[in-house]
Amino acid sequence: MLNIGVLALQGDFAEHAAMLRQIGANPIEVRKAEQLADLHGLIIPGGESTTISRVARASGLYEPLREFAARKPTWGTCAGAILLAKRVTGQEAHLGVMDIAVTRNAFGRQIDSFSTELLVEGFERPLRAVFIRAPIIESVGAGVRVLARLPDGRIVAAQQGHLLATAFHPELTPDTRLHTYFLDICHQQRVMA
Repeated sequence: MLNIGVLALQGDFAEHAAMLRQIGANPIEVRKAEQLADLHGLIIPGGESTTISRVARASGLYEPLREFAARKPTWGTCAGAILLAKRVTGQEAHLGVMDIAVTRNAFGRQIDSFSTELLVEGFERPLRAVFIRAPIIESVGAGVRVLARLPDGRIVAAQQGHLLATAFHPELTPDTRLHTYFLDICHQQRVMA
């Protein structure tokens, strides 16, 4: 069984943990640096990127998070994608481990939230994606694979090796395919280690 951490400082960590349990992983809510030690992967959930970053710094978790994400499977959803990005429009990057550029709140305020069907590379049928004060992935580096775009072409999911970023909240639908996809990344890395 894979031990998958869910950063539990703020945001949708409980929903991610429930999804992981459903597909047979062992979710561990991460609040301290030492909890990263025995993880096979980590999810940084949606929430508020600046708040998550501040709390991580205050709790001594910031640098250990960066070190973990640099070498082990890490998935950032919504605010988590912002935290992983090397470039964030109009502000300094946070962890800066994934070669993507993002813009925060690209669709407007909470009232502008929406859901849509997305075609995700490798998935046979569309995925329902929920966007809440979501970022957009403006551009990707040479080693980054785009996994999903909105109908207008804007990037909303990408992968760079062991790193995964989604601009939406897959934990807010009953569809477990993206969580299963992330577990596959974790399995592959575990086999290669």
